[in-house]
Amino acid sequence: MSGSVPIDRSTTWQYEDGEPGAFSYTRFSSPTVAAAEHALGELDGGEALLFASGAAASTAVVLALLSPGQTVALAEGAYYGTGVLLGELERWGVRQVEFDQTGPPPPDADLVWIEAPSNPFLTMPDFEAARAHPAPVVCDSTAATPLHVKPLERGCQIALHSATKGLAGHDDALVGALVTSDPETAARLREFRSRTGPVAAPDVAWLLLRGLQTLEVRVARQTETANSIADRLRDHPAVETVRHPGFGALLSFDVADAGTARRVETSTRLIANKTSLGGVTSRIEARSRWEGDRVPAGLLRLSVGLEDPEDLWDDLSQALTP
Repeated sequence: MSGSVPIDRSTTWQYEDGEPGAFSYTRFSSPTVAAAEHALGELDGGEALLFASGAAASTAVVLALLSPGQTVALAEGAYYGTGVLLGELERWGVRQVEFDQTGPPPPDADLVWIEAPSNPFLTMPDFEAARAHPAPVVCDSTAATPLHVKPLERGCQIALHSATKGLAGHDDALVGALVTSDPETAARLREFRSRTGPVAAPDVAWLLLRGLQTLEVRVARQTETANSIADRLRDHPAVETVRHPGFGALLSFDVADAGTARRVETSTRLIANKTSLGGVTSRIEARSRWEGDRVPAGLLRLSVGLEDPEDLWDDLSQALTP
């Protein structure tokens, strides 16, 4: 793991008997990146490829596997950035249509994109219905991590992670990952990455290795805390709706309106008012600032960290009090 894997920042390696060896140029791969990919692949049950960000990994899936005129069926309520990305790629002729992931995808889709759980609505997909579709299925399991959802075991062809979040876990590594058990898909994604260049850097790969070392204990603590806070939020008079799948650090809840949400997010003292999820520090934000009418005006997204659960609840409770 990270304690025994050195950071190799080389960009080139000497040929072996006149031919490229396992490593020749860092855009193709490097020893530290390969070590992190091996560790994540073992965890998720496939061959892992690291990318410069979750968005870079998402872009690679679409551009490597689809052609102009083909359609992505995207889960409703999935991470808004995925829809924004697909909207950008419409200029290249890739279409998108949203569908309710608790049911079957539309029959004419060329790629099915689900999220387990969705962010910020925390719905879970119907894996059986997705698996029955003839198109390849991509599952973004960022919020779950492989400890709670292994998409390849559920019939998906590709697992996608914004590894910046729970996998790296410390808000200091921007990195994405794709994991597949299909050799042809892995080869195509690796080819695309080598040709276009969005590979992760060695230092970031080392930070991901460090995060994987503590993933199990971090996620267990975060899950326990999130379950406790979700239960208390359901009983709070200022809270209208609570969403949590029963695992993981991420939950969301609704207060009366946008003004109340702004007051709550700016009144916490221990919980930081910032974006992202899965880190060791708790954070809260009103998602309407990014997503507009796509989410309820009073929706707050909360990602719990490793702080004392009672301290987190005391902070949240005082922020919810007018």
